[in-house]
Amino acid sequence: MIQHRLRSLLYVGLPVAVGAVLVSLAAVNIVVVKTWVGEPEDGVLWAQSGANVLASDVDRRSAGAAAGLRAGDVLLQIDGREATSVAQVIAVLHGATDGRALTYVIQRQGAEQPVSVRLQPMPLVRTGLYYALALVGILSIVVGGSVRLRRPNDPATLHFFWLTVAFFGVLAFTPSGSYNRLDYFFDWADFVSRIVLPPLFLHFALVFPERPNPWVRTPAGRLILPLVYAPAVVLGLGRAALLGGGLQVADPSRLLERIEMIALVYLAACLLAGLGLMMRALGRLRSVTARRQLRWIVWGSAVGALPFVLLYVGPLLAGAAWPGMEYTAVLLGCIPLAFASAIVRYRLMDIEVIIKRGLVGAAVVLLLGLIYAGTLWFLSFLPGVDERSSSFWALLATLVVALVAPSLRKALQAGLDRLYYRDRYDYRRALISFTRDLNSDLDLQRLTRRLVDRIAETLGVEHIALFLPDPAGEPGRLVAVASGGFPGDVVPAIEPGSTLGARIADGQMVVVDDPVPVRRLSGDEGAAWRDAGLFSFVPCVSNELTIGLIAVGRRPHGEPLNSEDMTLLGAVAGQAATAIENARLYSQLQGKATEIERLRQFSDSVVESLSDGLVVFDLEDKVLLWNRRAEALVGIDRGRAVGRRLGALFSRPFADALSVARREAPGGTSLFRLQLVQTQGERRERLVNAAVAPFQTAEGAQAGWILVIEDITERANLEEQLRLSEKMAAIGLLAAGVAHEVNTPLTGISSFTQMLLERSDPGDPKKELLEKIERQTFRAAKIVNSLLSLARPSGGETLPIDLNAI
Repeated sequence: MIQHRLRSLLYVGLPVAVGAVLVSLAAVNIVVVKTWVGEPEDGVLWAQSGANVLASDVDRRSAGAAAGLRAGDVLLQIDGREATSVAQVIAVLHGATDGRALTYVIQRQGAEQPVSVRLQPMPLVRTGLYYALALVGILSIVVGGSVRLRRPNDPATLHFFWLTVAFFGVLAFTPSGSYNRLDYFFDWADFVSRIVLPPLFLHFALVFPERPNPWVRTPAGRLILPLVYAPAVVLGLGRAALLGGGLQVADPSRLLERIEMIALVYLAACLLAGLGLMMRALGRLRSVTARRQLRWIVWGSAVGALPFVLLYVGPLLAGAAWPGMEYTAVLLGCIPLAFASAIVRYRLMDIEVIIKRGLVGAAVVLLLGLIYAGTLWFLSFLPGVDERSSSFWALLATLVVALVAPSLRKALQAGLDRLYYRDRYDYRRALISFTRDLNSDLDLQRLTRRLVDRIAETLGVEHIALFLPDPAGEPGRLVAVASGGFPGDVVPAIEPGSTLGARIADGQMVVVDDPVPVRRLSGDEGAAWRDAGLFSFVPCVSNELTIGLIAVGRRPHGEPLNSEDMTLLGAVAGQAATAIENARLYSQLQGKATEIERLRQFSDSVVESLSDGLVVFDLEDKVLLWNRRAEALVGIDRGRAVGRRLGALFSRPFADALSVARREAPGGTSLFRLQLVQTQGERRERLVNAAVAPFQTAEGAQAGWILVIEDITERANLEEQLRLSEKMAAIGLLAAGVAHEVNTPLTGISSFTQMLLERSDPGDPKKELLEKIERQTFRAAKIVNSLLSLARPSGGETLPIDLNAI
């Protein structure tokens, strides 16, 4: 882990550190060139030879050569002073002025002779050309560092970064002519960059972009490749030996000029060879996008290299110099820009984007310059404007330009876009507004259909599909929920085990026309999607989570989407992700709400179907629930009961009984045989059982009470009837027993009385007493029979029976 972090830090820190140091040195070089005014010189390289000052070399175009000085002359005096050291000579030259004639006394072949040398100004750097070159060089290294930071794991970006460093050194470093230590550093930095740039460029042209079966990867290619760098090593060592004194020649200046010329020819040859190699590789690339990328690289390299070689190096070798030929070196900046566009997959279809932006930038600069100049011209006619206040008015004109620049650029860009896209311009603008309004549509099916139709209409693609996770499949599987341009709307699904699915899950955009991501896809996955008509896959990411995927094909005639189209599609995908997620969540919420409503209706049906009254009230005795049976028992409908207190709904004795029960039994209790009197209406009385229990929330906190009222009025009546029936049955049994026991003596009394009556005389006064006894006996028997009838009540109809059977 630590090693990985150190490697990542090195990948990021190296280009930043190197770029920062080099740009700082370039700034120092610019300051030195700007501040160095030059000194008069004689064009002689003086060297200390023992106690003498010896002319080791004389520039053929210098003032010394014009005066007749030669290499090997010994300087005895200069301007009347004895010359004993090189420092003394340099001090005299520093104190002289341009055009002044100095008298040199030299010794040549043992004879002394005076020589008059008219000093000439030291040749200075052409600041206009240098500033332009330095600007292009700084832009090159910034591009190289940006590409490296953008793709730190690609070896090609490291090679390209060092290539831009070499371009930077060639364009941004130059000696000022002061020839101090810093100036010698700039001189060597410029030379080393000029000899390293050619082999780096040729090497890069050999390996980028990757070709099928490249010879440079073979063992023979690996042996030949070092030969590309061999001339640079020879030139560098030769110049170092010459300037360091290790190489003694008769005319070192001429040899130094030849080394510089050879380095220039070496650069031109490598530029042309690299350009030829890339042109040859165009026919070997199979990928359409790769061919277009390389074609763009070839055009960029041709624009940068051919004018420099044909209009500068060629005439310089032929000795036919012409004014301004040095400015062709500025075009060399097109080479790193072209390579950068290829490395970061800035495809050829973006050439119109580059041209548009270039035209807009040029037009903005031109118009801003005209505005600046026009502002100063207008202000010059105002009274009180003079040279002393010119700085203020220049600052005012700059402020006007700064205020106008953003609006001007936006207006020019919009106008050029409208001219280029024409009918599709309004569609592109409407697409952005459409995606912002997507959140108002919460119907997922309608939303996806509208989104696909609008993107296809705006970009003009032949095939398009919107993929969402398959709810019925395994996790990670994406299926097309809306599409266009496919026969029968049959679109392949993206399986969870595929490389494309993994990259989409990571939120990465994939273009199967691009050779870099295609190599990362497993098997023939890229070819399968190309056959299906889908080339660009843009994930819809919301809160770092891939919600879906927008996959599009090409425009008619196989024209791929450019970077502006992909940027627009990326912006639409971001907005669509939010809208799709909102619609999906709303759909889930709607389903949950429907389920909750169904459960609520079910629970309401259960509550309303109860045969007992159910009342729920809060801790303040306010009714929260009042079912239909409670309405019938209390005589108050639900609308008037909910929200009222118990004391206003129930009779005082009933309410007091509930209050006492809750106070004495906080955990709940039951009350039996309470009198419930309706407080309104007929005021009927009912006998009820009541059960009260705490009403608790899901968290276990008590939110109120639950009261269940059971009407037992009918049951109480039945119980009373049952008691009466049992009492009557007991009485019947008692009567039957009594009748049985009483009938026996009554039968005897009646029989004996009847026997006495039969034996008595009609005039016997005791007969009347016997008749009274008989009547009272019959009366007693009748009473006993009545008791038997009560114990065994007869019912039903009377039917004849067979006495014999009985």
